[in-house]
Amino acid sequence: MLIDSHCHLDRLDLEPFDGKLDSALAHAREQGVKHMLCVCITLDKFKDVLTIAEQNDDISCSVGVHPLYDGVKDTDIDALVESSKHEKVVAIGETGLDYFYNKEPGNHQLQQESFRKHIQAANQVNLPIIVHTRDAREDTIQILKEENAQKCGGVLHCFTESLEMAEAAMELGFYISFSGIVTFRNAEELREVCRRVPLERILIETDSPYLAPVPHRGKSNQPAFVKEVGQFVADLHGLTYQELCEITANNYQRLFSKSNI
Repeated sequence: MLIDSHCHLDRLDLEPFDGKLDSALAHAREQGVKHMLCVCITLDKFKDVLTIAEQNDDISCSVGVHPLYDGVKDTDIDALVESSKHEKVVAIGETGLDYFYNKEPGNHQLQQESFRKHIQAANQVNLPIIVHTRDAREDTIQILKEENAQKCGGVLHCFTESLEMAEAAMELGFYISFSGIVTFRNAEELREVCRRVPLERILIETDSPYLAPVPHRGKSNQPAFVKEVGQFVADLHGLTYQELCEITANNYQRLFSKSNI
C-alpha cells in the first residue's frame, strides 16, 4: 500500500488537471496511492483542508499552524483541541521551528511558544504531532523533551537534518519522513541518513506542491509523485518497491492510528 504521509492538497497546482482537484486525486490513485494525509498550515484555512478530507474516504487531515506563518503568534490550544475532535483529523500540526527563513530572535520565541502549544494540545487529545524543523536542531529536540512529546509521538517531516538529530527524535518515539529532497543530486548526506534510519521508523511523503522528486524536479509536486520517492528509498535500503510500500504503510498506520484505512 502506497501512502503519501504529508501533502497540501488545498495548495496544489491544478493547471495540469483543468483546475480540478478530483482529477489530481484520481491521477494519484492511478499511480497506486491508497491514502493521503492533507496537512494544515494555517487555522484560517483549516476548513478547506477538512472539507477535502470529508469528501474523500482515502484522505485524512491535520490541524495546526506552520512556524513561518503569521498566525503562529495567535496559536490557541483550545482551538487545536476542539478542531482535532473531528473524525477526519488524525494529527496536530504542521508545527515546529524554522530558523532558516526567519532569523529574528523575537520570531524564534514566537515559534517556540507555538510549538509548545501544539505539543500540549497533542498530549491532551493523544494525537501525534507533525514537526517541521530547519536550522533549529537543538531547540527542536529540547522542546520535544521539555514538553514530553514522547507521550503523543509524531514525525519529523521532510527531513533534511543530521543522523544525530534523527536518532534523538527516534529515542522519543518519533518517525522520520523523507520527501523528494532525498532524490536530489546534492543530497548524498541525506541519503546516508536515510540508509541508516531503521525501516520501522521511516515514512515517505511528497510535501506537494513543493519539492518534486527527480525526474520531476522543477515541476509543481503532486501526490502521484510519492511513487518516485518510494522507489528511491527502496533502492537505498535494498528493498523491492512493494516491500518499501508495505513497510511505510504499516508505519503510517501505527503512527496515525486514527486514519480510516
